[in-house]
Amino acid sequence: MNIYDELSWRGLVHQVSDADGLRKYLDTPGAAMYCGFDPTAESLHIGNLVPLLSLVRMLRAGHKPIFLLGGATGLIGDPSGKDKERELSDQLAVQARADRIKAQMEAFVLRNTGQKPTVVNNYDWVKNMSAIELLRDVGKHFTVNWMLGKDSVKGRIEREEVGISYTEFSYMILQGYDFYHLCREYGCRLQIGGGDQWGNITAGCELIRKKAAGDAYALTFPLITTASGKKFGKSEKGAIFMSTALTSPYAFYQFWINTDDADVVRFLKYFTFLTQEEIAALEAEMVRAPQERAAQKALAAQTTIMVHGEEELAKVLAATEALFGKGDLKSLDPGTLAAALESAPAREYAFAALPDLPQILVDLGLCPSKGQARKDIQAGAVSLDGEKITDATRKLTEDDFFGEVNATHGAFLVLRKGKKNYGLVRLG
Repeated sequence: MNIYDELSWRGLVHQVSDADGLRKYLDTPGAAMYCGFDPTAESLHIGNLVPLLSLVRMLRAGHKPIFLLGGATGLIGDPSGKDKERELSDQLAVQARADRIKAQMEAFVLRNTGQKPTVVNNYDWVKNMSAIELLRDVGKHFTVNWMLGKDSVKGRIEREEVGISYTEFSYMILQGYDFYHLCREYGCRLQIGGGDQWGNITAGCELIRKKAAGDAYALTFPLITTASGKKFGKSEKGAIFMSTALTSPYAFYQFWINTDDADVVRFLKYFTFLTQEEIAALEAEMVRAPQERAAQKALAAQTTIMVHGEEELAKVLAATEALFGKGDLKSLDPGTLAAALESAPAREYAFAALPDLPQILVDLGLCPSKGQARKDIQAGAVSLDGEKITDATRKLTEDDFFGEVNATHGAFLVLRKGKKNYGLVRLG
C-alpha cells in the first residue's frame, strides 16, 4: 500500500495540496519529507505523536523523513493557533529544550524502527543569514496581500486589541525558507504538519515554486478531539508529556486506558502501527464484550511501548495488578508504585517521630478514629505493603519502607484499608 493511502485510511489526511502528485511522489522508496517541531516546551507531548508517528511510518515504508528542530523559529514564535503574542524565549533556554527534544526523537525512532533518524536544526542555516539576505532572497517572493490571507495572520489582525507583531508576521517566511533549504540540500519535496500549519507549509511550496526548484507538496493532519469535542492531549492535571520526569509511564498508560469507547477505534488508527485487520478485530471484540476494554488495553499497551519501551510497560502492568490485590507490592519497581499512588492521600513524618499505626490511619483519612483503626486492623481490613496486618501495636521498621530510610527524601510505605483505599507514608 502506498503510504499516502495508509495515512488516508487511518483518517490522517486533512488537507493536501495535490493528492495525485503526492501519491506519485511517494510511489518510489527514498522520497524525502519533513516536519518541524519548535522547542517551546521542555518535552514532546502526545499532541506531537501524530506527526512523529507519521514520519516513522514514512521511514518504515522506505522513505527518508527529516525531523526538524526549530532552534531558529522557536526564537521567533509561531502565531498559528495563538490569540496573542508569544513570550520570546532566551536562546540558551531554546537550545537546551532543543537538545532534550532531539534526544527524545532519537530514542523514539530507534525504538520503533531500529534506525537512527535524520535530525536537523534550522538555527544552523538561519543564524548566519543577514537581514538583507532574508529580505532580498526570501521576503521578495512573498506578497503582503498573500500573507494577509493566511488564517494564522487574519485571526490576529481582526483582534485589534492584540494584533500581530512584524516578528510573528514573518514566521511563515522563515518556515518557507526551511522547506526551500531542505529541498535544495536533501531533495525534500513534502512537508507535513498539523492543520493549523497549512499557511506556513504552503508558504514553503510557494517559495520553492518561485525559486524555480520544481513542485513541492503540503499535507496536514486533522485537529484531534475526543467525541465530546474536548481537545485531545490533556488530562485533569494538564498535558501528557513523553518525558518520564513530567509524566510517569504509569500516568501515561492510564491516560490511554481511560479512552472513551467512542474514541478508541479512531485513536488505534492514529496512534498505533496495528493493521486494519487487527483494529477491526479489536472493534468487534469491543462490541462483543465492552466491559473487557480490550481495545483500550491494546491502545494503552501499544502507545506505552512506543514511547517508553516494553520494560516500562511490564512495570506498569505489574503495579496495576498488585494494586488490585493480584500481585506482590514488595516486588514492584518503587518509582512505578509511587507514580501509581500519586493521587492517594499521603502524610510525611520523620522516621524517629513516626506515630503508631492507628494514628497514621487516622492522619491519612482511612479511618475516622484510632479506636476504629484498631478494630479494622484486628479484623484484617488493613494491609501494609500488600500484606494484611492484625496487630494494632505493630511497630514500623526500616524494612517496611521502599527506598532508603536515611535518605533525605524518597522512602515510603503503602497502607490499604479495604480493597481500594490507599495511603502513602513518606519519610522527610
